Amino acid sequence: MQDVYAVIMAGGSGTRFWPLSRRVWPKQFLSLAEQNESLLQATVRRIRGLVPSERILVVTSERHSGATRQQLPDLPPENVLAEPAARNTAPCVAWAAAHVSARNPNAVMMVLPADPHIGDEAAYRELLTRASAAAAEGGLVTIGVTPTRPETGYGYIELGDQVQTEVGGGVYKVQRFVEKPDLERAREFVQDKRFLWNSGMFFFRADKVLEEYQRHLPDLHAFAVGYRDQATASVAQSYVIARYAELTSISIDHGIMEKAQDVRVVPGAFGWYDIGSWTTAWELASKDADGNAVLAEASLVEAKNCYVRANAGKLVALIGVEDLVVVDTEDALLIMPRERAQDVRRVVDDLTKRDAKKYL
Repeated sequence: MQDVYAVIMAGGSGTRFWPLSRRVWPKQFLSLAEQNESLLQATVRRIRGLVPSERILVVTSERHSGATRQQLPDLPPENVLAEPAARNTAPCVAWAAAHVSARNPNAVMMVLPADPHIGDEAAYRELLTRASAAAAEGGLVTIGVTPTRPETGYGYIELGDQVQTEVGGGVYKVQRFVEKPDLERAREFVQDKRFLWNSGMFFFRADKVLEEYQRHLPDLHAFAVGYRDQATASVAQSYVIARYAELTSISIDHGIMEKAQDVRVVPGAFGWYDIGSWTTAWELASKDADGNAVLAEASLVEAKNCYVRANAGKLVALIGVEDLVVVDTEDALLIMPRERAQDVRRVVDDLTKRDAKKYL
């Protein structure tokens, strides 16, 4: 099989994990699932043995490029691609594809988000290997996660017919991508058995995905080809700084995967969680007999199903409450019902409007 490159998308701001996640230290640098490593470090560790360090690229913001290199010291510095502006995932993948294409246009790219939780890492690596092998044949491939519950926070993939590939069975055509459903439709999807959660992991050869950019996002294709053809790294970076903010801001899902003709999916079950809110952090954490996840010194009296996280040296006491999230940092305190976890971004929006930069 061709060389395989890993592209880790690590440009998110992680607003739903405020106040722990901040502009200068966002979610991907945090440990949120009781690990002794950050989400970004865990993502890179899992692919060790599949992809050597010299073929791992991380796309992050210019603001976070230094912290990324600090967390991943064994990556060559030039493998951290620092975006000068936030433009969603299609531009960052186009840039990475140009970077890979300059080295080997036939190489397979596995494009991975920086922040999922993976429960079964052996099964996960097996799926990455199979999806990469399927992509080597020339199509665009994604991994679909077998649903374990009706989930309204994820997009879905509808399975089409199984296709014959050199890697054997277990590869299917994508019938369609489905936006996040309401609860009734989510229940129908789980019962149907033809629907999978969209993992946000994509696999394709660099030359093939650039062909799709030429068809569907020509401005991004022109940018990528221009970058690939620059003579030196210093000139190429100046080119990125000059052009990046003007690029179409669109996701790789909407811009490419949903429009391409030959898209395939490899289904699997590997304990995948999109760590998208404090509710997910509670779900993944170890809990006491009353369902409390406690990452702090705490005294809980008749408290149930709470998530408590605080700085060392501070005691948190809860009395007679249920289903709360309590997150205490040096300069901010968040208290909310767990069911309102998606509303944390409203606090960030409010602080932004008030120009309260020191809390962002």
